[in-house]
Amino acid sequence: MGGFKPLGAAVSIIETALWDIAGKAANVPVNKLLGGKIRDKVRVYSTAVHKFPIKGTNPEHYAESVAACKESAEGFTIIKHGIGFHSNMRTDPDFFYGTTSASLSPKDVPHPYRGPLTEKGLKQIIDVVDAMKKVLGDDVGLALDCGPGYMVSDAIRIAKALEPYNLMWLEDLVTGDYNPYVMADLMKEVTQATTTPTHTGEQIYLRQNFRELIEQNAVRIIGPDPADVGGMAELKWIAQYADLHSIQIAPHGIFNGVFGLAAHIQVGATLPENLIAFEYPTPDPAWWLDIVDGLPDVIVKNGHVDVWDRPGLGLDFNVKAAKAYLAEEDKKFFD
Repeated sequence: MGGFKPLGAAVSIIETALWDIAGKAANVPVNKLLGGKIRDKVRVYSTAVHKFPIKGTNPEHYAESVAACKESAEGFTIIKHGIGFHSNMRTDPDFFYGTTSASLSPKDVPHPYRGPLTEKGLKQIIDVVDAMKKVLGDDVGLALDCGPGYMVSDAIRIAKALEPYNLMWLEDLVTGDYNPYVMADLMKEVTQATTTPTHTGEQIYLRQNFRELIEQNAVRIIGPDPADVGGMAELKWIAQYADLHSIQIAPHGIFNGVFGLAAHIQVGATLPENLIAFEYPTPDPAWWLDIVDGLPDVIVKNGHVDVWDRPGLGLDFNVKAAKAYLAEEDKKFFD
């Protein structure tokens, strides 16, 4: 019906499951059903705050987090970190001219923290980015998950102040998480005012809701999530249309789990050259890896995942193993 979450998530996971069924029935990988792969490896990026949580809001805390992520065995070549309204900075005194009440939540308003930045808040963001870039240098790209919640004037100030750092992108400055709307005109104003790439799209359901962003070149990078946008085929259609407008794609996916990872790999293998990388869904909890069969022993190597060619999504749900993790009241789920 064109709604954003949770309807988009429900439709998307059914669409993905149907591709898996079709691929296994035809004994071919889903990437072949989607038109065939144009790459054997797909680059992934890490969201550092999920893998290596920060211990505070000072520059040294962020530097420690990205340093640990940079040294991790996966060899990530792009690291994303939450800052500003998408981090605990928002609770620091005088970060912005707004409410910092812990009682506010996404259930109350589109985003619980929103308002004009103070000069102190702006400087804090710049200092944190400077500290992270000193750790990463030009070996590892740095992307920032920023909001949403910024006024357009502040979004422009941030983007322009950070231009010397050659960031991969600034994500969800104006809208994004928790927002069932796009606001392409506001995103376009920010995008045209800076050389720092802008990014949005993880919350958006269906190609029609990406149309304005793409046709107006309102954003430099889109980030649809295959588990929200309508599924794998919908994501590919959007990527191809974005490519016609020289807009890049870096799909969202931190919460997509093991089968979401497989969906990312299969569709990512088929996307045009505007693909940067997809967000690697770190298994959380780790026992997710125990309840599927077909995963390689090492999933991420040198910041990439290999595209496997087993039928369907290439994974099988291990019912017997999954039973061990059911809560007592759910023990009869598989009966």
